[in-house]
Amino acid sequence: MITGASSGIGYYCAKELSKNNSYQVFATVRKEKDFKRLTQEGINVLYLDLNSSESIKKCAKEFLEKTDGKIYALFNNAGYGQPGAVEDISDRVLKEQFQTNFFGLAELTREFLPIMREQGFGRIINHSSVLGFISLRFRGAYNASKYALEGLSDTLRLELMDSDIWVSLIETGPVRSDFRKNALKKFLENIDRQNSYFKDEYKKKLKALESEKDAPFTLGADAVFESLLKALQEKEPKARYRVTKVTTIFWFLKRVLSTKKLDKVLRSIE
Repeated sequence: MITGASSGIGYYCAKELSKNNSYQVFATVRKEKDFKRLTQEGINVLYLDLNSSESIKKCAKEFLEKTDGKIYALFNNAGYGQPGAVEDISDRVLKEQFQTNFFGLAELTREFLPIMREQGFGRIINHSSVLGFISLRFRGAYNASKYALEGLSDTLRLELMDSDIWVSLIETGPVRSDFRKNALKKFLENIDRQNSYFKDEYKKKLKALESEKDAPFTLGADAVFESLLKALQEKEPKARYRVTKVTTIFWFLKRVLSTKKLDKVLRSIE
């Protein structure tokens, strides 16, 4: 199962993996138009809204009914970024960010864990980010949700060490997708820019979100797909797959720089 497959990385991975006869792939979407479009392309599709416990349970049940009660791998890809300074993010908005990026993901994973335990194997692949281990300004809600996902994944990996159920994180840097477009929508909907201490800086942030220019070291969705294949096919998949040079560079800097020096580097990034 690949969640969040209506566009971008999830869609690309579902489409490419569906070409591989070794896998029966199910992609999840929230909207009817996306359900119809993917179905017409020959992709197996299921409805899933991570904001609804009922939808999560129904999706898992339908999946298992179509696969004789088995699941080889769950790719938790669905998620979005909520821009804005921490002081400008309401409890409601923060909870919405966590519901999709963390709580809904965790609930869906729990639906399949007993199945994986019973069958004796499985792969859980969680889509994280470079912002799951370093922080940037105005990404507080997203940062926090991905830090939480990293902690959950590490803990789950330890709890499953005596099994043949493997937990991997795919940590991506800038990848071409609808992420920026969706973040812009959330920024405009949920952040009171005019009454913020950061209103002048938000003008720059708005231009960056509206820009169609790729950030440095941006890669295509195929780069994530390569890591997904490794997590699916390697006998002993890695705990982490880092995608883009940005991710690798910051992983190194976090290990070698003091907090003060790393903060100076991160503070310089818009």
